[in-house]
Amino acid sequence: MRILVQKYGGALLATPEGRLQVAEQISATRKDGGSVVAVASAIGREGDPYATDTLVTLVRGVSEDIQPRTLDLLLSTGEIISTALLAHTLSRAGCPAVALTGAQARIITTDEFNDARILSIDPLPTLRYLEQGVVVVVAGFQGVTAEGEVTTLGRGGSDTTAVAIGAALGAEVVEIYKDVEGIMTADPKVVPTARPIRSITYDEVSQMAALGARVLHPRAADIGREHNVRLVIKRMGTMNGGTVIMKGQELGVPIIDGRPVIALAHLPDVVQLKIRRKDSDLGKPLAALETLAENGISIDLINLLPELLAFTVKEDAVDRAANLLAKLSFPVEVSRQCAKVSIIGAGMRGRPGVMARVVHALHGAGVDILQTADSHTTISCLVRREQMDRALRALHDEFGLAEEVESEKETEG
Repeated sequence: MRILVQKYGGALLATPEGRLQVAEQISATRKDGGSVVAVASAIGREGDPYATDTLVTLVRGVSEDIQPRTLDLLLSTGEIISTALLAHTLSRAGCPAVALTGAQARIITTDEFNDARILSIDPLPTLRYLEQGVVVVVAGFQGVTAEGEVTTLGRGGSDTTAVAIGAALGAEVVEIYKDVEGIMTADPKVVPTARPIRSITYDEVSQMAALGARVLHPRAADIGREHNVRLVIKRMGTMNGGTVIMKGQELGVPIIDGRPVIALAHLPDVVQLKIRRKDSDLGKPLAALETLAENGISIDLINLLPELLAFTVKEDAVDRAANLLAKLSFPVEVSRQCAKVSIIGAGMRGRPGVMARVVHALHGAGVDILQTADSHTTISCLVRREQMDRALRALHDEFGLAEEVESEKETEG
């Protein structure tokens, strides 16, 4: 039995016409000999009746103080509604289908409400329906604890559901359908010359997601890498094409055209904080970092020098961070309206000169570099927010990403 898992986002399921198009896509897959598990997200976006953000607004209209367990119970209904509607649409279109909640699909999670992790999936209930020739529509973004408590998997959790089900079923492929052609070299709203990437490694996708690109939930990437899931992100209505995500060694070497960079990512609304020091004693920087951690404030782009501690926080956390540090009598310099731009690519590992090209491109575009950080596969620069778009376009041009790009090509037989 050829099993294919197909995940459909809320925008695709928001209207009767959209659901019919999804039903046609699933029916075409069945006619091609595939047994289909469809994973559904909550329909629509904020403002639409059953969208996740609409449900959050609804409950906050009662009180901002919401018990996590209660919130998960409410939020899980968005996916249940879209799942039932899609299953009904399929049945009315002559395609037998059954709707399953996360609990009915036996998706067992941790008890971290609002951000649970999948522990296991029992594939038997789904397999029984597939063996009967029925399309199984599973509610994404949710599961249950071993005690039966309803949980949700955090923003983008339907991607995680789809990849995890694919792993549990040994699916031939997991397809995530969007309204774009696949993973892009950069955000096309910012960089008009951005192009789809044909193939990419899980490591690169994980880096892109962590650095701000809305391509795939990081946990979905982790599960896919661990279980060797073949994953394709593609445009709705297409049977072929899209971006194929696999383990690096399966894609082969060398990096195509010797190109070190495959894509860009960015995070706007970042704030830089600096603490000046007069000596090399690590006590004060350590106290500052521990205080922020104890209060749940995540920091990034950390540079620790003999005379300076510099790091960034998200815009919505800066006031709280500055107040906490002020209580420790630390003189804090705050630089608002910043952004983080990053280049990603497995091809830059061990390759000299990549940072020089970054600096050259940004300097040539008149972009100020406020801070940097790097790893084997990424280089990130903190820039002024008003210069972010210019920085991204300059980097996109410098590394030739407007040309057709794939991170690595398959070795020839």
